[in-house]
Amino acid sequence: MHLRRSLLTILSSAAVLIGTACSTSAQPSRQSRQPGPGEIVAKVGNEPITLEEVDSRALQEPVTSFGSAKLVQALYMARRGTIELIVANRLLDAEAKTRGIDRAALIDREIASKAPAPTEAEIQAWYQANPARVNGATLDQVRDPIRSLLSQERMETARASYVESLKTKTSITILLEPPRFDVADGGRPARGPAQAPIELIEFSDFQCPFCQRANPTVEQVLKTYGDKIKFVYRHYPLPNHPNARPAAEAAACAEAQGQFWQYHDRLFANPTALNDADLKASAAALGLDTAKFNTCFDNRQQKAGIDKDIAAGEAIGVTGTPAFFINGRSVEGAQPFDAFKRVIDEELARK
Repeated sequence: MHLRRSLLTILSSAAVLIGTACSTSAQPSRQSRQPGPGEIVAKVGNEPITLEEVDSRALQEPVTSFGSAKLVQALYMARRGTIELIVANRLLDAEAKTRGIDRAALIDREIASKAPAPTEAEIQAWYQANPARVNGATLDQVRDPIRSLLSQERMETARASYVESLKTKTSITILLEPPRFDVADGGRPARGPAQAPIELIEFSDFQCPFCQRANPTVEQVLKTYGDKIKFVYRHYPLPNHPNARPAAEAAACAEAQGQFWQYHDRLFANPTALNDADLKASAAALGLDTAKFNTCFDNRQQKAGIDKDIAAGEAIGVTGTPAFFINGRSVEGAQPFDAFKRVIDEELARK
């Protein structure tokens, strides 16, 4: 996530990006078919939105708005965000016309009035909770930009909520096709029905703190959608995490005895217990055949399988962990539940 430009301008190098993924070097990705300028990419009721209209704004977005996203994904994000903006503006204009007022008056009445100015206590609380983002600046130095940031966030939240209420009155159709990747499950263990309408594949690393952060969100997704999801875990241990590769191979050894998910859950529950002795102790604690497990682990019998997972990830442009693919659509990093929900709900609607 990034700071608003007003805060960036004043704090300059004091601002830092908050990461959501453990990363490695960039890899190329496969691109989906790109639509032509005259193609309709969305509709508000029966009124079309063409790609040409979208790109007149979307292609002006700075690349920094999309962090480390690959070009094909960043282009989709820019276009999709612009479509949402155009849709919102048309809905606001239509509602304002119905009421006999202009858009500014409507926004003031329905949005600004529901976004109260931040209090001094709230400004101080944000300052104390975000020391890395101010880089040693005093509260007096950053009070005004923090106030502006919080005010903008509240306005955006109120605007989004009001626009969502307007969407219930009009048929909205998004036709822009997201980039998709050809992602195989690699024969790895799966949770959920084989023919589920949603296939969620994760490339992950047991030593990555962002994978730790994402794990409860994955569990929430599985609990929420139940048998609508087939979830597959594939290994992508990063070279800068010395315990990640042994942990991946150990988990694959547990898989060979039919206890991958139990072992997977135990490693994520004990992120500091990933040395060789710990990995063997985890197998014993789960009741695995320790002689078979230790032979598998010590002889690196699962190395080739882990190599295949890594190669598969690299082939589709995985550069860090966790990397998720929902029916081939990329969701990178430890995203909140709502990021998964939006994509999953769109995919279920397509079905």
